[in-house]
Amino acid sequence: MPEQLKLDTAITAVRAAARASRIVQQDLVHALSIDKRDKSPVTVADYAAQAIVCALLKQDFPAIPIVAEEGSAELRRKENSRLLLSVTGHVAGQLGPDTSTDDVLAYIDHGGAKATKKAFWTLDPVDGTKGFLRGGQYAIALALIEKGEVTLGVLGCPNLQINQQTGALFAASRGKPARMYELFNEAGPGKSIGTSSVSSTSQVRFCESVEPGHSNQDVASKIAKILGIKQAPCRIDSQCKYAVVARGDAEVYLRLPVDASYKEKIWDHAAGKIIVESAGGKVTDMHGKPLDFSCGKFLKNNSGIIATSPLIHSAVQAAADKACNR
Repeated sequence: MPEQLKLDTAITAVRAAARASRIVQQDLVHALSIDKRDKSPVTVADYAAQAIVCALLKQDFPAIPIVAEEGSAELRRKENSRLLLSVTGHVAGQLGPDTSTDDVLAYIDHGGAKATKKAFWTLDPVDGTKGFLRGGQYAIALALIEKGEVTLGVLGCPNLQINQQTGALFAASRGKPARMYELFNEAGPGKSIGTSSVSSTSQVRFCESVEPGHSNQDVASKIAKILGIKQAPCRIDSQCKYAVVARGDAEVYLRLPVDASYKEKIWDHAAGKIIVESAGGKVTDMHGKPLDFSCGKFLKNNSGIIATSPLIHSAVQAAADKACNR
């Protein structure tokens, strides 16, 4: 029962964050965006989604720390007071009208915990920020990591279209099949999903990041050539790529490092990993090693990501080795 309660709370939190982020995106808040030091855009939706998820997780599981992407430092700056008020308004729309700016700042900072050897949540409040800003795909990605293993994951994909419905939620917990739900219809029953049964690499469909700075698209093209893949890659922002592989709409997701020193962040992959694996797929780094979530905020022992349906993983990984060694 506790495991199911964790999953139910995680789903509720991601739904609420998705509702807020959809409202923000519909308003196209470019004017309210600010820059982090690495110049990646941060929006009202990032802060609002993190505050909402952290508030709901803290309410039900106060003892489990949360390792999230954002902090409140920028929002506390005097020149960003209007931004803070906007964030507070969107959070209050989900948590209740009594939510104050101080509450919002505290909820955001509740996500500032350190990864532990025991259990912690990890959250990317808006994964695929550039996709969000251009009106494309993004995801709210939440996972539970226990003793270095991902045991639960939820992906809310507000703009992903499934069966003529916009908005899908994917959820999985250890030992149980992955399921897909309508994101904005809480009464929907959901259904089990599974990866593709395609076994011929020439028929493979693969997806990768839209942004060339996120993944080495030249190496991906070499891999596709080695495998005899004829279809052009499907380029999608965010962990929606994991969802696409999990439900069998593509067979491969490649994220290949553009810099040998780059290490992936745990919140960019934890939820997607368990959802693909629970749907029958396989997720490793580009060398075939299991992803190691025991090293803090980064996948320090891994390089790149290969997520596939089970029948073709060895072929894709072999092609990746060959392409990288040319």
